[in-house]
Amino acid sequence: MTGRRWILNAIVLLAIVGAGVSSVSLYHHYEKSESSFCDFGGSFNCDIVNRSIYSKVFEIPVALIGILGYLILAFLARRYQKNLKGRPLFLMGATLAGLAFALRLTYIEKFVLAAWCVLCLSSLAIILSITILSAMLFLRPDRIV
Repeated sequence: MTGRRWILNAIVLLAIVGAGVSSVSLYHHYEKSESSFCDFGGSFNCDIVNRSIYSKVFEIPVALIGILGYLILAFLARRYQKNLKGRPLFLMGATLAGLAFALRLTYIEKFVLAAWCVLCLSSLAIILSITILSAMLFLRPDRIV
């Protein structure tokens, strides 16, 4: 397996894991009762973050946006895998948009809500990893064989 294919497979795998993390978050978003799933006391409580006014964008749950975003990233990586020529411009753009969105949400967690969501931080780590891998393909496609 070539380096490019390995990186693209890693992106697809990470995107599937990200969609899974976002699915768990979406489930807890709609749960009626408080959950101890992600409540570690103090400033680590997913319920505070996942049910705040910031957990929706135009009435669409952020977790659903995450699921769709990760599925798009998996699709773009697979599409680029079929034709390894050129730079994966759309994949790079989508990952940067996803990272920017995740960083905005992390800012809200830290400075507005003063509460951290382990699921959200996991998603941030996943999109950051995907962005690094996409950047490797985009910036140095000729170096990765």
